Amino acid sequence: MAQENTKKITSIGGSALIEGIMMRGPKKTVVAVRTAPDKIETEELEVKTLSSKSKFFKVPFIRGIAGMIDSLKLSYKSLMLSANKAIDSIEVEEEKMSKFEKWLNDKLGEKLMNVIMTIASVLGVALAIVLFIWVPSLLYGLLQPLHPVFDNQLLRSTFEGVLRIALFLGYIIIVSQMEDMKRVFMYHGAEHKTIFCYEADEELTVENVRKHKRFHPRCGTSFMIIMLLLGILIGLFVPSFAYLGIWGTVLRAAIKILLLPLTVGIGYELIKLCGKYDNWFTRIIAAPGMWAQRITTREPDDSMIETAIAAITPVIPDDGSDIVNKGCCK
Repeated sequence: MAQENTKKITSIGGSALIEGIMMRGPKKTVVAVRTAPDKIETEELEVKTLSSKSKFFKVPFIRGIAGMIDSLKLSYKSLMLSANKAIDSIEVEEEKMSKFEKWLNDKLGEKLMNVIMTIASVLGVALAIVLFIWVPSLLYGLLQPLHPVFDNQLLRSTFEGVLRIALFLGYIIIVSQMEDMKRVFMYHGAEHKTIFCYEADEELTVENVRKHKRFHPRCGTSFMIIMLLLGILIGLFVPSFAYLGIWGTVLRAAIKILLLPLTVGIGYELIKLCGKYDNWFTRIIAAPGMWAQRITTREPDDSMIETAIAAITPVIPDDGSDIVNKGCCK
């Protein structure tokens, strides 16, 4: 961040969507979607966070779990909104639609998209649990009988953690080759560059935003990498249950799933430090995630930057309540 000549750090964050961007400030959350070459639609979302319902969810470490739940709900809602707006912007000639397609469109419409997205989300979570938690444990369990050297808790946790990171990065690299995902990653870059422009106290114009970097320490990618690295440390304290065979790997995976709230809570506090301070310690914490953003972000075009500006402008509060650290950086 020091290289960015940042003059302040804001709590405003966001996420890339389908042909759009969501920006979340302390008072407002806005989704901006480009629906035509010369048209950007914006919509404010109503956000009810867990922390607003109880002070318990503001307690350190607990607030990380609550924040994750809120973020997942908000991301899903924003993604659905952008998907619907993007689909509505595509003109489909009715004479080219079959009777069944017309019936689905007239009777179900948005509901059908919600059902599809819900099913996809459930399947995605199930696949993530199997691929990132159970498979690494299973593979190491197959190695254990081969040599006594594999009967080592540190080696096991490191193997599983490194494999998870490799699988995560490999998955991102593969999906990044899809044309639609390339555009999402370009919008991701536009989101980061726009926030940097605002933190540099510069006017939010396409020209000013364009010159900033697309790698930001307060990013979901950085949070994911931090959680994966924390998983290695936490894995040191989870027994292998080798004597149970394949059921031992299932039990170990189940315990690690139960420990996810702990991982999320610690990871949130670390990413919060990166979002509030700029020093050698926070740069070390943010470094792996910043490197991974070379995959999850791409340089945006001007139309995407315009969309990002349209999303962030309404969420910037007049009273400066979004500023968590002013005059923090050289």
